[in-house]
Formats: sequence, structure tokens, C-alpha cells
Amino acid sequence: MGLKTKKKKFSGSINLVNLVSMDIIIQSTLKTLQKSKSLLANLDNESLCNATLAPYYSSIGRHIRHILDFYDCIFNLNTEGTIDLTARSRNKDVESNCCNAENYLDTIIKKLNTVDLSMNDTVNVIDDLGLGKTEITYTLGALFSQANSHTIHHYAIINYILEGLNIPFADSEFGYNPTTPKQSVFD
Repeated sequence: MGLKTKKKKFSGSINLVNLVSMDIIIQSTLKTLQKSKSLLANLDNESLCNATLAPYYSSIGRHIRHILDFYDCIFNLNTEGTIDLTARSRNKDVESNCCNAENYLDTIIKKLNTVDLSMNDTVNVIDDLGLGKTEITYTLGALFSQANSHTIHHYAIINYILEGLNIPFADSEFGYNPTTPKQSVFD
């Protein structure tokens, strides 16, 4: 089934409130994902798939693919109103090819820009929290907010990889949650 994508049409004050909350969540997500665009523009394929750093031997590409897979799962809402976060595509080409990663990112961004939904709608989410698959009821707003925070968390890990590989990336907020207090040189 997937989420409906079409031009947004709203009427009445309840829909106006939802439009504002949707815009904040979607716009925040788009702002966060723009950092992936900037990052990919500064990498080559070798850097994207370099998995030589201990202790996890993960690559920037794996984290980018994982981030985008999370959003892709949200857009694959089935006919029963369920989103399965464990059913990720895990496309290895995205992990090792900057162009493929950029295309996947552009697809997610396009869907975010055109999706027609209510952030207050509930969906059943399947996830594995460590004890096997479980089903949880979310609002779409909560799920998109979780996806945004999840993205920032993975950016922090990517930041460590960038540092370990001596790859400069000029974004002092990359990997920092907006609520993280800024460290002062006087602290």
C-alpha cells in the first residue's frame, strides 16, 4: 500500500494544527537529511565503504544505507497499517557507491516532500528491541521524530569514522542533537 503521496490539501483548524506539526517534523527531517547530501558530496567510493576502523569495522556507507532504510520502511506501510522496521532493503550498492547512495537519499527526500499524511494517525510498527520482533503502536509523528533522532545518532558514529579516517567535514553540528548543550571554551 505505502503512504499516499500527493499535494497537501487541508481545511479547518484541526487540519491547520496538523499541518504545522507535520511541517515541523518533516522540515526538521529534511534539514537533518541535507547533511547526508553534503557528506556524500565530499566522499569518494573508497571512503564511503572503508570499514577498517576498530572496534566495529563499520563504514560510513553502511550507516547512510541504514539511515535511509529506516525511512524507506516507513514509506512501505502495508495494507494492514503496519510498518516493519526489520524488513530493510539493505542494498549493498548504496553502501559502496556514492552515486547510488545519493539516488536513494533523493528518493527518500522526494517522498518526504510529497507525502500526504496526518502526524496523529496511528500505525503498528514491528521492530526487534533485542528480545525478538514485537509490535508497537506509534503515531506517524512519533515514528518520523524517532527516525530523525536515529539519523542524528548515526551521524555521531559517522563523525567518529570520519575522524579515524582523517576525512575533514566542515559541519560543526554534524552528529549533535539540537538539544545537546554547546560546550564553551570557558567551561
